[in-house]
Amino acid sequence: MQIVVILIFVACYAAIAFEHPIKVNKSASALVGAGLLWTVYALSLELPQAAAGQLGEAVMGTAQIVFFLMGAMTIVEVVDAHNGFEVITRRIRTTRLATLLWMVCFVTFFLSAILDNLTTTIVMISLIRKLLAKREDRLLFAGMIVIAANAGGAWSPIGDVTTTMLWIGGQITTLAIIKGLFLASVVNLLVPLMVASQALRGRPVVAAAPGGGENGQGSSDSERSLMFFLGLGVLVAVPAFKTVTHLPPFLGILFGLGILWVVGDVIHRNKDDERKQRLTLVHALTRIDMSSILFFVGILLAVAVLEHSHILTALAQWLDGAVGRVDVIVLIIGIASAVVDNVPLVAASMGMYGLADFPTDHFLWEFLAYCAGTGGSILIIGSAAGVAAMGMERINFLWYLRRISGLALLGYLAGAATYILQQQ
Repeated sequence: MQIVVILIFVACYAAIAFEHPIKVNKSASALVGAGLLWTVYALSLELPQAAAGQLGEAVMGTAQIVFFLMGAMTIVEVVDAHNGFEVITRRIRTTRLATLLWMVCFVTFFLSAILDNLTTTIVMISLIRKLLAKREDRLLFAGMIVIAANAGGAWSPIGDVTTTMLWIGGQITTLAIIKGLFLASVVNLLVPLMVASQALRGRPVVAAAPGGGENGQGSSDSERSLMFFLGLGVLVAVPAFKTVTHLPPFLGILFGLGILWVVGDVIHRNKDDERKQRLTLVHALTRIDMSSILFFVGILLAVAVLEHSHILTALAQWLDGAVGRVDVIVLIIGIASAVVDNVPLVAASMGMYGLADFPTDHFLWEFLAYCAGTGGSILIIGSAAGVAAMGMERINFLWYLRRISGLALLGYLAGAATYILQQQ
């Protein structure tokens, strides 16, 4: 049975990794893989009914992550519909290209810790389109935004989906992950940023022609600011809600979403239906990326089969015997996340290593959050932020490999060394 399960999972993983060449959405591959794996696993048991109970446990853990992601995505869509991110982006003004790069990267770094790296990448690339006329400048900025977004998401429990998985799973806590990874994440950004900015010294900003956008139409400046700060306030308050109440984070995010929904309906209640339609939370719900949500469901349920069939335990024992050192194992996982999706890698790692042997906030979990979160920057296809940038600016894989991958790898290793030294 284990051989069949492994073959199905490898085939599913290959379909996810080669999503673009085979032209089959990775969410479809993940869902088919999960269905096949649970079917084979259930039929292999003497009492197939036992699989139903195990599936129920897996669904409960998966649902917490899905509800949290849906709530966070909807809040971000509401803020974006009001053009709320302009509260930050309109303050970024300079005539020097190197200075602009530093400003954009640091805004990206801190914004991705509050929102998430994918959303922040989309917001910041939309910004540089308004600021820069030259395509070669925009490409360099887009590559650095990917690095900054992934670095910023690694040290926050809500900044990257893999860190969120570890947080909800109980492997890390809010204050510990911020304290443990902030310095390493800053180094991960600073090293490539210093190299890239040197190449831009003395060059002026060639501004893009002014243009208008649809977002924010029908909302005033005060409404835009209110929804921006309320939305960010809800996201920032979720870790505090979990700490104070000890309730799961998904309840905090749904509670905050309800508050945002009420406020939005109240401030737009006197507008005609056509003006307020695209500003409502109901409209925002239609804009969230359900394909990504279903991908997380499929891959987490698929990995749960590997856990229940004890394949992950055997893999962990083999890695311990072959490599021996936990830090090297995690470094390898981080580099592997540049090639394949980091969600199943982290999900598998959570199944391989238990909290009994590696308790909450152990070196393994914090270092895994850093490596899986930032290792994806090494290749353009290694993270959701990179794929988004690739699509928005039509970045060529080989261009990114030549111009950005080396910088990202340098930052990844420098940040990893910083964290290891910090722990010692």
